[in-house]
Amino acid sequence: MSKVKYYYDQDSLSYKKIESKRGKKLRDFTLISLAFFIFGIFGALFLLNINLFNTPKELSLERENKQYELQLKIINKKMELMEDALAHVEEKDNSIYRVYFEADPIPDDQRKAGFGGINRYDNLDGYENSEIIKTTEKRLDILKKRIVIQSKSLNEIKKLADDKEKFLAKIPAIQPVRNDNLKRMASGYGWRSDPFTKARKFHYGMDFSAKTGTPVYATGDGVIARADNRSSGYGNHIRINHGYGYISLYAHLSKYNVRKGQHVKRGDIIGYVGNTGRSRGPHCHYEVWKDGERINPMNFYYGSLTEKEFDAMLKASTLENQSLD
Repeated sequence: MSKVKYYYDQDSLSYKKIESKRGKKLRDFTLISLAFFIFGIFGALFLLNINLFNTPKELSLERENKQYELQLKIINKKMELMEDALAHVEEKDNSIYRVYFEADPIPDDQRKAGFGGINRYDNLDGYENSEIIKTTEKRLDILKKRIVIQSKSLNEIKKLADDKEKFLAKIPAIQPVRNDNLKRMASGYGWRSDPFTKARKFHYGMDFSAKTGTPVYATGDGVIARADNRSSGYGNHIRINHGYGYISLYAHLSKYNVRKGQHVKRGDIIGYVGNTGRSRGPHCHYEVWKDGERINPMNFYYGSLTEKEFDAMLKASTLENQSLD
């Protein structure tokens, strides 16, 4: 039972009962209810925004996102190590391998260029970590491209190395007569006195004096182009086509050890020293041709002479003496 309230009326000098107004009560109740409702909404929004209360699914997604973010950081760190290792290989490729084989270096902007198309990574937008994902994807694409370019470059270097190995095996690189079989290097490349006319004449080869029957060796890999006596002045002679524009010639032989079309290796015995053709004594007249021009054979003895032996031969070859043919 509610308490009855009174007030003192000064006009009548007596206490009177306070009569409650139903409208006022209803209004007060409505205002209080509305205040509680508004306060409840703001409180709920506040609690949702500060994430004090998350559902189990939200908590699981949050943990999953953090795990993905951690994995992306680990992937980026691994890519950084791979980029450093690849950069080291690229540096060697440009500054050593390609220089050695006389190939043009690959520019950095070509190795590290991105991919065309401004919308290439638009499908990765809209995620919580979109920027990290897009950056990782771009780095991964560029890294893959650099690896492909480097792989092609190494294939090219391998081919150049194989070609260089074949080239080095084919070009003339040793003496046609061994040092221990030589009497002397009788005459070199250059102006000499003709043994028959005594006139000054250019000598296009080198004369290696040795006993008749001394072995004559192929100075490089190649194919026997000629083995006959049908060239004026050379007598029995052999020509080897080494490829790359190189031909070597061995003249005044006593006999052959090869036939036309035969493949020979550097160091194979192809014939024997003699005194056939236009010759003043047993020797091997040796010439080297490049692209149809006769050049100084002295430039090609790196495969059989020591530095001391080379210097001695160089000195002997420059003497303007009488040739043997």
